[in-house]
Amino acid sequence: MAYRITLDKEKLEKELTPLEYNVCLNHGTEAPFQNEFWDSKKEGIYSCKCCGTPLFSSETKFDSGTGWPSYFQPINEDDIEEIEDTSHGMVRVEVRCGACGCHLGHVFPDGPAPTYKRYCINSASLNFKENA
Repeated sequence: MAYRITLDKEKLEKELTPLEYNVCLNHGTEAPFQNEFWDSKKEGIYSCKCCGTPLFSSETKFDSGTGWPSYFQPINEDDIEEIEDTSHGMVRVEVRCGACGCHLGHVFPDGPAPTYKRYCINSASLNFKENA
């Protein structure tokens, strides 16, 4: 897929923490229950850490019990890319930012209505802007 935004990996390596860089660009993950947004109840918008594209709203965030922030739908489906992931001996669906390709997490078919999806997203791949 051709992304709308080309990432400058050298610049990001200087701007991001090692964990953020590993999650966003090396498809890593962060520890559950020890990340910034897993239990946040603040209202606002979660955007891509690498390019700033708005991805998820607190209105669609729910407590999945997994220890990662979870959402039942993105703000705009065109801004999310879903890719089959067969790493680690599992078959999952990886979620990337549709604008820049940053790794966000995975989506599972066990979320709440109305979508029944659970976008399980790494806090390290997100920025948050609280509603005014």
